[in-house]
Formats: sequence, structure tokens, C-alpha cells
Amino acid sequence: MTLESLIATAQDAGASDLHLEPGLPAAVRVRGALRTLGEPLPAKALAEFARHLIGNEQWPVFIERRSFDTSKTIHGVRCRINILQTSRGVGFAIRLLAAFQATIEKLNLLPDLRKFLNHTNGLIIVSGPTGSGKSSTVAALLQDINTNEARHVVTLESPIEYIYRPRTAYIRQREVGRDTPSYEQGLLDALREDPDVLMVGEMREPETMRLTLNASETGHLVLTTMHSSTCAEALARVVSAFPAEMQNSVRAQLADCLIAIICQRLRFRADLKIRVPECEIMVNTMAVKNFIRMGDFFKIISAMEMGAESGMWTFARYQTWLENKKTWYFPADDDKPDTEPGNVAVSTPPRSAPQPEQPATPSPPVPASPAREGRRIEIEPVEGGLQSLIKKLGDDE
Repeated sequence: MTLESLIATAQDAGASDLHLEPGLPAAVRVRGALRTLGEPLPAKALAEFARHLIGNEQWPVFIERRSFDTSKTIHGVRCRINILQTSRGVGFAIRLLAAFQATIEKLNLLPDLRKFLNHTNGLIIVSGPTGSGKSSTVAALLQDINTNEARHVVTLESPIEYIYRPRTAYIRQREVGRDTPSYEQGLLDALREDPDVLMVGEMREPETMRLTLNASETGHLVLTTMHSSTCAEALARVVSAFPAEMQNSVRAQLADCLIAIICQRLRFRADLKIRVPECEIMVNTMAVKNFIRMGDFFKIISAMEMGAESGMWTFARYQTWLENKKTWYFPADDDKPDTEPGNVAVSTPPRSAPQPEQPATPSPPVPASPAREGRRIEIEPVEGGLQSLIKKLGDDE
């Protein structure tokens, strides 16, 4: 038994998550349902897996915190890994990320989401419960920018999940705890790094929220995620994270900088045998701005029900669109991650996407200019970050 073989088994089962606990069988989550596999796992073997993954340099950090977050490519699968101390020993919670490069088409998302990327500054929040595909949706939006626009993108993630190969865009990825000590420090640094687009892995702490709002007000397009079950709840959570005396100014700031909130959940479609995202989409119209400033978040629900012409979608209306959707992307065994040099970027419809019920008219292909081709970059990030790079340079000398 190896960690590679366990991940291979989970991948073959079509699992999104793998859980390992001493004295219990391995558990996989397939289409949202949890089931166990094989025999109970020995505590000693799991402790050895953890020591190997964390490494001797970071092992004291795990001993002190009793948990450790990392991301690795294991058995050809990109994994987000949380290693935790439990009453039985050392356990693992492993998220198996998609083998393909996430795009709006491959995630079966609404094409109209692209129009939010036309903004040069402002805040886009992707919300939803745990395991609802928020990170994948953000990755799809960033990949759309990467494919189509020459923008400087800086990401702050904990840990890095999807690795982006810069194409038209210039992308820098920073991992919290490895490349920067915190989200707060990373955001302060980013404002001095001339970014066009910032991606903040998650808004959890009030200080992170404050700096994220400030960044979206100062000429940057900011994408972030948070946990909530509706768009109105996402707004309420941001405001309630601050002290009462600050909430009026936070609501005003949020009303001015917000572009849209995409709240999503995953539902298994038995007819398609895949899980597809169902979304609620709130656009920051003038009416919504007033509701945010006054703190009348409960009124946003009715505004969304009547806001179809403004590009708003309720869960019910979005389900109707899914039922009428004719073309679907099905993950195939021959899908490969975007790691090969010269891999062709996925073609995407133009920014001004038509309404879903109308047939889309493809735009004529635009030949790539020599200047744009000259900006294409094919560089893989260094596994292990700055410390590994310094050590490698020392060994070479």
C-alpha cells in the first residue's frame, strides 16, 4: 500500500475526495456520496506518508499546529492535501482536482459569466458550500483571461490548487505560508506589484476582507471565494465580519466596488452521469447598490427574481437553462492537464456572449500577431518554492 496507489484507486472510482484515517478503511466521495474501500489503514503507514509529504524542514510546523496544508501532483493527479492530527493518529483529507484545465465550457457554466471579466476594476465573489466547485469556477475565469487578454495576474492561494501556464496573460502564483506569510501580507505586497487582476483564494478574516475591498477600489479586478449558500448571505457575512461601528462604511465600500456574486452548488444529473454546477448570479445594479448601502439584504432576493434583463439568475431560472442546454462537456479519459509545452489554449466565444436561448454566431478567427506570440511564456513553477530553489542553487555550486 502506497499513497500513490490509494490516489489511483480513488481516481479510478471517479472520486472528488479521499479520506485516510488510522484504523479505518479509506473513504472516497463519489458524486457527493461517501463510501469506504478496502481494509483498515495502519497508523504507522499514514504517519510515514505524512512525514514524506511534509518533509523534515516543515515537520516541526506540523508538530506545532497539528495540521498542514499542501498541494502535490501524485500519480499524475493534482491534489490539495490537508494532513491532520486526530485521536487515532495522522489522517489525510485529499481533494482530487480535475485533470483538465478548467474552462467555462468544460465546467458546463453559463457563457455569460465572461462579461464580468470586461471590468478593469471591482470585486467578483464566487460563493457556495464546501465542495461546490468554487475554486474550479475561479480557475475557469482566470483561464479565460489567460487565453484572451494581456493582463498581469497575481494569485494568493492556500495552497495552490490549479497551476496556470501563462499564455497571453502574465501570471504569478503565490502560496500562503510558503511564498508569503499570510493573505494580509500578500495583499499588501500585491498592491506594489502592478497587477491588473488579483485572485484571493478565500476571504475569511476581517483584515483580508478589508484589504480585498481596498484592492478592488484602487483599479484592480479582484476575484475571491467565500462560504455561503446564497448571494444575499455572502453580502451579510462580509458586513457582519466587521465591528458594528465600521459596518456602514463597509456596506458603502461594498456597494461601490462589487461587480457580481456567483453562488453555486453541485447537483448530480442521473441522465448525464455527471455533476453540474447550479448557480445563483447577482449583478450589482443600482437597486442592489441601494439595498447594500441600507443593509436590506433580504430585498436582494426579490431584485434577483425581477432582474433577468440585467443578467441576474435565480437557482430556479438557472435550472431551467440547464434543462434546455443541448451541448455538454463530459470529462474523458484522454483529458490531460495544461502542462505540455506548446499546448493549444482552449478556444472561447467572444466576450459579448448571446443569451443562452439564442444560437451563438461565432466570430471570425483573429490571426495572432507576432507581438502577442512573443509574449507567450512557457515556464513551470518550481515545486517547493523559494527554499527548494535556494537549496538547488547551492547544490549546483
